[in-house]
Amino acid sequence: MNAEGVRSPTLFELRGISKEFPGVKALDDVSFEIRAGEVHTLVGENGAGKSTLMKVLCGAYRADRGSFFHHGRQVAIADPVDARKFGIAVIFQEFTLVPYLDIAKNIFLGREIRGPLPGLVDQRRIHAEAKRVLDAIGFDINPYIQVHKLGVAQQQMVEIAKALSQDARILVMDEPTAALSDRETELLFTMIGRLKTNGVAIVYISHRLAEVFALADRITVLRDGRKVATVLPAETTPDQLVALMVGRSVDTTYARPPRPHAGKVVLEVKGLGAPSGIANINLTVRAGEIVGLSGLVGSGRTEVARAIFGADRISSGEIRLFGERITGSTQDSTSRGMALIPENRKTQGLALARSVGDNVILAGLRKLFPSGIFAPGKAIQAARAIIAKLRIATPSVHRAVGTLSGGNQQKVVIGKWLNARARFFIFDEPTRGIDVGAKAEIFRLLDRLVHDGAAVLMISSEQIEIVHVCDRAYVMRSGRIVGELARDELTEANIVGLAVHR
Repeated sequence: MNAEGVRSPTLFELRGISKEFPGVKALDDVSFEIRAGEVHTLVGENGAGKSTLMKVLCGAYRADRGSFFHHGRQVAIADPVDARKFGIAVIFQEFTLVPYLDIAKNIFLGREIRGPLPGLVDQRRIHAEAKRVLDAIGFDINPYIQVHKLGVAQQQMVEIAKALSQDARILVMDEPTAALSDRETELLFTMIGRLKTNGVAIVYISHRLAEVFALADRITVLRDGRKVATVLPAETTPDQLVALMVGRSVDTTYARPPRPHAGKVVLEVKGLGAPSGIANINLTVRAGEIVGLSGLVGSGRTEVARAIFGADRISSGEIRLFGERITGSTQDSTSRGMALIPENRKTQGLALARSVGDNVILAGLRKLFPSGIFAPGKAIQAARAIIAKLRIATPSVHRAVGTLSGGNQQKVVIGKWLNARARFFIFDEPTRGIDVGAKAEIFRLLDRLVHDGAAVLMISSEQIEIVHVCDRAYVMRSGRIVGELARDELTEANIVGLAVHR
């Protein structure tokens, strides 16, 4: 529906789309309608087929069966070039940027503006046009900066600018706010509103149901590669939507169970500073507690985690683990029982081409085989024990980890540190890009860890997670800790107030 409540015209339609991969039926007879000036949200658990359907739409995958219609006329989409002819642009959850090109060159990659002479590119105009697009979405940044120097949230904004620069009439957004702060998300929503007014069709994929109900004109639910329903937001509830997604009733709220009293100090950080921009960081984490590290994206949370773990160099301060000072190297940290579950599991936490078993035992090789002699049978046995313990959904220990859903990949990252016998865990955005059912499982895993005596430092951009999961929390702003909230002070309002200096 448009602003006047009139049904918008159908811009593009997919009918009876099916797609199979070896051993997996990713899509089974799925039909999907896209209307001009409408936000059509697509929801479902990880592995439901959402991203696969969108890859078929944009030509990245070729459908095995099915038809496409543009303004009611049957058309063919064999590759991304065909899709672009119909004004289809996609912002994938996994970035498609070239790290060592600057922002402007990434935005106009493959569509470079010609210079005054044959064979030359008009660099000045490319950067001016990139700046105009970036300003339009409220992203104030120098377009000459190389992409590899940007954080995850900034790279996401570049992806959005890249898609919008193509004058798309159909814009697909796959988890666009997964790494954005609340302020950046508000800017994105405002931009979506402007695009709708201009007749652009938005296909919006998200696991965050609050976003779905805030934005959607219609909601389509996929489950196990099939479409199970298309509903109007006013005619359903979050609980009903989740039931459609998983095929059963699920409690979407996280009930924080009673926890043992916090024990001895496991991690103590004093006056920590680093070239990454953090300064005077002081915090403690005790055994048996989950401590939150909150703040807006860009406030320095990940930089603190990397400095503590030894992944980034520190310039001042000290870090003590179990009372002993550590040297600031990843090898020292891991040998003493520290684990880091990074925000980008695919590039920093997993070897995607390797098997589930290989990934699960990777961090614990020295403890599993202290003699240095690798025993394949013992390795498989250890991997299977972790798979069973964490209920990792994989048909085989030998399955490539890159084929698993996001939630199961996250469990593999956690599992490899359990095999390494870690006792202090840093979770950086542990539920990023995973569905509601998998989120609850991850939280239960954290609870089991602290009940067994481990200590956890948890970073999350979703304040509601910090409030519901953590025993207390530190809040960061501009590379510094600006406050600590005890359990009875832990509210979203207090977190945001400290984060933005309200």
